[in-house]
Amino acid sequence: MKARSLMLALALGFAGAAVCLAQSAQMGTWKLNETKSQIPAGTMKNTTVVYEATGDGVKVTTDGTDRDGKPLHTEWTGKFDGKSYPLTGDPNADSRSYKEINDHTLRLGNMKDGKAVTSGRVTVSADGKSRTVSVTGSDSAGKKITSVAVYDKQ
Repeated sequence: MKARSLMLALALGFAGAAVCLAQSAQMGTWKLNETKSQIPAGTMKNTTVVYEATGDGVKVTTDGTDRDGKPLHTEWTGKFDGKSYPLTGDPNADSRSYKEINDHTLRLGNMKDGKAVTSGRVTVSADGKSRTVSVTGSDSAGKKITSVAVYDKQ
């Protein structure tokens, strides 16, 4: 009986360790590396992005500047399941979706009033020290915009 209890305890311990180690590479605080980034003038710029686990989901908080250089703070809470969840603080979008492609890559989409406004890809480097966010969309005049933001893990 003691052997069975010991085996069960070991199995649960290994399962717990596996869950902890399986945390997404996206998690943590990321700071914009402006010298490596290609962000067009007159567009939003997220200077700090924080991904944190919350319950069975994820909370993503950004701080940066809007197209006029004024402070901007956004918050999104949801899952990396491809479904749209509410986004607050972004004047150009009211919901966002993230879909996990693999351990280091997410597909993202921003929507406003049910219409797609931007889409992109978030890729964490193999060493986990940097991430690249490539986004395409349209500005308020309908002009296509592409940006590439590179972030360093803090």
